[in-house]
Amino acid sequence: MTALHKPNFREDTRFRVLRLLQEDPELSQRELAEALGISLGAVHYLLRALIDMGFVKLGNFTAAKDKRRYVYILTPRGATEKAAITRRFLARKLSEYEALKQEIAELRNSVRADPSDEHPRPESKAVDGSQRHA
Repeated sequence: MTALHKPNFREDTRFRVLRLLQEDPELSQRELAEALGISLGAVHYLLRALIDMGFVKLGNFTAAKDKRRYVYILTPRGATEKAAITRRFLARKLSEYEALKQEIAELRNSVRADPSDEHPRPESKAVDGSQRHA
């Protein structure tokens, strides 16, 4: 991954963590790791950073039999940060979408203009003697 894309990857991951925690504060670190496709250690590190920045606060999950289970609650500051990240995430994804649409259009035009597509493909004999297209 290039240095140019690393900050976006980190912010995208932070956005997804904040979004998942807002939807379900009772998610375990293991469940977050699985949902995000990153390691458990990376989730632990990221949650520690979000807690240290004041975006998430840690609480005990009172209904759980295992009192070591935590809930991760977005703070007001975390909700504000999530909104800001969401705007940047959306702008970046829309830009990527527009670039992808342009690339698709260019590829379609190059396929239409490809003279090799204008000639029929020669037929060849299959191993069993039947006709097939190459």
